Amino acid sequence: MNRSIRICAAVLLASGLIAAQTAFNDQPEESESKRILGIVPNYRTSPTLNNFTPLTAGQKFKVASDDAFDRGTFALAGIFGGVSQLTNSNRSFGQGPAGYGRYVGAAYGDLFIGNYMSEAVFPILLHQDPRYFRRGNGAAWSRLGYAVAQIFLTHNDSGRVQFNYSEVLGNSAAVAISNAYYSDNRTASSGASNLGIQLGFDVVGNILTEFWPDLQRKFRPKPRN
Repeated sequence: MNRSIRICAAVLLASGLIAAQTAFNDQPEESESKRILGIVPNYRTSPTLNNFTPLTAGQKFKVASDDAFDRGTFALAGIFGGVSQLTNSNRSFGQGPAGYGRYVGAAYGDLFIGNYMSEAVFPILLHQDPRYFRRGNGAAWSRLGYAVAQIFLTHNDSGRVQFNYSEVLGNSAAVAISNAYYSDNRTASSGASNLGIQLGFDVVGNILTEFWPDLQRKFRPKPRN
């Protein structure tokens, strides 16, 4: 599957969110939207790191399940599958409705496995927290750097900062498993490239998560007097 298509689209969305940062940063947090742009699942986000409380194993699985089974995940699989079919990224899947079904199934498999590996399985095994803790204030570029860094830094269940093994190992496992259904791309170089693209896609996801409330506040309809 041509995952680089996802990166390009998400980068464009993220650039708009960065530009949307406003003077509302110091206002109290509102209820957390469960979908960014009405599609991208947003269940692993915490509005703040204050009063840190670790998640239980069951709660980590719930985060992964909410992301994996959200209707937005199925919608994304449909979009990614369609783009991959148009680019003929895995020729063995073929074309037509049957081919599209294979592409969508593979795309959903990527999302499903990646969610469970990086948000549940490895966080439980390694005692790490799968949540993204939003900074929510400060200069836009500072928040951007923070969002990017959270791909490689996370908190363990004691609240200490450490390398985000769950993100890297979880996505590595997901890429390795995907070799079972991406028969046209089973080389080591392809695997390494797919891992890099997946991490890049998650970086963009963090940026969207960090700036999404700013965009919501900026474009919320103002009440009429």
